[in-house]
Parts: sequence; structure tokens; C-alpha cells
Amino acid sequence: MDTDPQAAFRSLLHAQRVWDADLPAFDPADAPDEPLPLFHRWFAQAVAAGQPEPHTMALATVDERSRPDVRTLMLHDADERGWHFASHATSAKGRQLAARPEAALGFYWAVQGRQIRVRGPVGAAGSDESRADLHARSTGALAAALTGRQSEVLGSLDELAAASRTAWQRARAEPETAVPTWTRYVLEPREVEFFQGHPERRHVRLRYRRDPGGGWRRDLLWP
Repeated sequence: MDTDPQAAFRSLLHAQRVWDADLPAFDPADAPDEPLPLFHRWFAQAVAAGQPEPHTMALATVDERSRPDVRTLMLHDADERGWHFASHATSAKGRQLAARPEAALGFYWAVQGRQIRVRGPVGAAGSDESRADLHARSTGALAAALTGRQSEVLGSLDELAAASRTAWQRARAEPETAVPTWTRYVLEPREVEFFQGHPERRHVRLRYRRDPGGGWRRDLLWP
């Protein structure tokens, strides 16, 4: 007898469990006055706990018609200026940020039942910093940047393979070559939320909000 694919999917979906493990405790009373030190602490704890790819995050933007868009990319830094990432200025996200320079980031570290949300305005770094960002990364990252044409319509996988081979050859032969469209971006945090999951759903949510004077206000939120 054939199985209904929708029913099979639902059965598989509903069989999944969330945080079927011991989760760390989080006492907001012990949290620092600013979000950045807590982010650094949680990131280090995620790495120590074996969280795969803890440096990946979701980046949400809006397009010219105010429709939301989201994708996963890598964090390049988190410092006093903000949360750093990079892309081609000519990509979909680059064009969206140029038109509407606001964004949100989302980190999810399932091993510890934690997520972090960051919202704020986004600015483009200068050409020197953007170039240094690219050349501090791997040969593969340079090859991918040299392949270019991100988010454009692709005619075939053969076309991609040919462009990739050419880009890899150039990246190996000219490791300092420039990619003018490569841009480092910095999201300046105006709001940062730390979420600690609880097996009995008593999740702890701590939100930091930038106040007009430049400091931070902390609030607990209902889960």
C-alpha cells in the first residue's frame, strides 16, 4: 500500500523532539550590563559544548517592496562597533541593505537550547577593511568571491563549474587580487535578546535595549 507522503511527513515532523538533553541554567541577575560580553561568553560555551558551526547566523533584511528576506551566513566579528558580516554589494542582500540599511541577526545553538537575536542599523565598512576581510579568509572564500554574480540567474551547473575553475586558478595564482564588490558590513545593535530554553518551557528571555543616552536597559520577557 502506498503511503500518503503528506501524512508520512507529518508523522516524521511530530516525532521530533526539542532539547532532549540537559540544558544549562541562565540567571539574568548574573548577566553583564552590556550584551557584547554575554554574547562572547555564550559563543565560547557553545563551542565548548560542541555546537556545530556556531559562527553561522540568519540575516534578515527587507526588499524594495518591504517583503522580508532571510539567509544564513557567517559571523566575521563581534566587537564594540557591532556584529560583522560580509557579502557582495551587488548581491540581493547588498542591494537591500543599500536601500534599507536595517537588519536582524539570529543565532541558534541547539546543543544548549539557546538563541540570540540582534537588531539595528547596518553600515558598510571602507574599501580597505573590506579587502582585508576577504584576504584574511581562505583560498576558497576568495575563489567564491571571484566567481561573483551572486543572486543572478544561472544558466546551468556547467556554467558555474567553468566559472568556479577559473576563479580557483586565479585565487591560487593571485591571492591578493581585489574584488571591488566585496563589502564588510557592521550591524550596530539597538536591541539584543538572549533566550535560554527550558525543558518545562519556562524559557528565560533577557532583552537589552539601547537607551537614548547610549547605555543599555535590560528587561525580562515572558516566553
